[in-house]
Amino acid sequence: MTVEVNPEAVAPSLSAVQDRQAYLNHLLAQRPSLTGLSEVRDSALSIVQERGLPSNRDEDWRFTDLSGLYKTSFAAPTAASLSLEEIDAFILADAPVRLVFVNGFFAPDLSAVDNLPAGLRVSTLANADSLAELGHQPGMTEVFTALNTASFADGAVLHIAKNQMVEAPIHLLYLTTGDTPIITSPRGLVVAEANSAATLIEEYVAVKAESYFTNAVTEVCLGQNAQIHHHRIQREAKTAFHIGTTAVSQDRDSRYALTSLSLGGQMSRHNPVVVPTAEQTDTTLNGLTLAVDQQVADTHSDLSFTGPHCTAQQLHKCIVDNRARAVFNGRVFVPKLAQQTNASQLSRNLLLSAKARVDTKPQLEIIADDVKCAHGATVSQLDDEEVFYLQSRGLDRNSACDLLVEGFAAEIIEKLPIAEQRQTLLNAVLSQIR
Repeated sequence: MTVEVNPEAVAPSLSAVQDRQAYLNHLLAQRPSLTGLSEVRDSALSIVQERGLPSNRDEDWRFTDLSGLYKTSFAAPTAASLSLEEIDAFILADAPVRLVFVNGFFAPDLSAVDNLPAGLRVSTLANADSLAELGHQPGMTEVFTALNTASFADGAVLHIAKNQMVEAPIHLLYLTTGDTPIITSPRGLVVAEANSAATLIEEYVAVKAESYFTNAVTEVCLGQNAQIHHHRIQREAKTAFHIGTTAVSQDRDSRYALTSLSLGGQMSRHNPVVVPTAEQTDTTLNGLTLAVDQQVADTHSDLSFTGPHCTAQQLHKCIVDNRARAVFNGRVFVPKLAQQTNASQLSRNLLLSAKARVDTKPQLEIIADDVKCAHGATVSQLDDEEVFYLQSRGLDRNSACDLLVEGFAAEIIEKLPIAEQRQTLLNAVLSQIR
């Protein structure tokens, strides 16, 4: 048998490789200088240069077109001043501890860190010479993650001491502003020692900014019996690009819950990567993606067990309208060591127009033989009978559709800890589909 192989089908053209290499060199030329942490930054730079930027011929990026990003030239980030009045809409009164970064640089005048609760210590990466946990969580070799490590100008460091519980949510607010297209590399490191607990709200927004590129990474390290409720909200400008990684390691008996919302950006991607490093951990991943107009929104999650008696639940929802496109690829890996694992994964998708598209791939890889695991996916449109029922109760068609979409989104948004923010985000979802 003779098999004809088209070389164009198995390898990108030389010019495409050269173009991406030239673009990578351009991005690396925008790296801000930083005095400390040179060892971890240099190591990441080697990874970036070795791996190069991906194309849609790479399996992990097959459904996500990066050509728009590669066609846009970004300048180095610069510090900028904003007033409290300008960011008032993003301040959460019920989150008294707030760290604000503008264009990747810490903004002490906008932050609230003077009255920290017992057991919480905050600092920034720009003032650190070394941090044992930085750059050592799972997923650090992914090229955009490594690019962040090689490029961040500053970042938030949260340390929750052993046996301490921080009651009120901690707010990490990453802002981008300015008229010039820039690339920013927000970075966060959260270390929760044994028997500690905290709630984190991580948010990405723009203030008077249009085209820019946010390449974000947050590392979370949980000690034994530690607990973190993590809420990640991405509502960048519609002309922005956003790629982010959440890298989590869990020690024995720890509990980690992530609620992620992706509402903005012309192209966005979030990579939650979680590795329970010991037994009897519990992991919950909930996500909501809204994509309208011609947005592309991608979520690639990876949960890899390494020990027995762990549990995990994942629910990811997508709402897609107009000509937008959403992608969900969720991998759960259960090796032979992970006996007695109890894991479930569900992808639910709501298409609001005939041109909308979703690519979903729940992926369960099981080698252990004594587990309870399930996964599934659904893709649907609004149910005409449900719309008719609501209309029969006096609602017009638009209000009936809004109510159904709100109910679909609320299952995820209601997991956020602050009621005011929940309502704001529900309103944001509805305003974009009208």
